[in-house]
Parts: sequence; structure tokens; C-alpha cells
Amino acid sequence: MKTMMKALLVTATLASAATVATANQAVNQAAFAKVTTVKQALTMKDDSKVELKGYVVKSVGDEKYQFRDNTGSINVEIDDELWMGKPISAKTPVTIIGEVDIDYKPTKRVEIDVDQVRF
Repeated sequence: MKTMMKALLVTATLASAATVATANQAVNQAAFAKVTTVKQALTMKDDSKVELKGYVVKSVGDEKYQFRDNTGSINVEIDDELWMGKPISAKTPVTIIGEVDIDYKPTKRVEIDVDQVRF
């Protein structure tokens, strides 16, 4: 009886772990399934996950930059440590991953809060 109980417990534990792993994988893949354009990002909801490919064209002060792709430009906030000490220019292609940040005061402002920069 004890052996059967142990076998059932092990089977249940393995099935549970597989379910959690599958659920986490699906969520992670869906979070950044597709590259977003600046034009699309400007119309998305607050906190939407985005992956943008383009160029950081200039600094606008205090960890804020102007990012541009072939559909437009948007301000992005990139913490200094995300640069990893790599110098870039306006001609260096980058991919930024983050989320849409919308502020409505005094007027609507949309920018991207960057979590990761890929070179």
C-alpha cells in the first residue's frame, strides 16, 4: 500500500510540474511573440509588452532617448545599466524590449519603459 501511495504521489508531482512548465512557456512565448512598430506602440494600452527594432537617435535627458524605426519615433526610458557600457550611435541598430507607459497629465504622453536592450 505504501509503495502504491508513493507511486501516485510521484506521478501527481511530475504531472503538476509539467503543467506549470507548459503554462510558463506559453506565457513567455506570447509576451514577445511579434515585433511591434513605433506606430503600433503609440496606439497600444498602458503596460502592453513591446519589442521594437530600430535606432536610438538622440538623448533627450535623464535616461530618456528618442527611438526611431521606419514608422515613426517615440521617447524611451533606458536605465544606464542596460547599456552594458556599449557605445552606440544613431546608426547602430538595436532591439528594445519593454512596456508602453502612458501618462495623461497634463496631456497624453506615450513612451516605452525599457527592460532590455539588444545590440
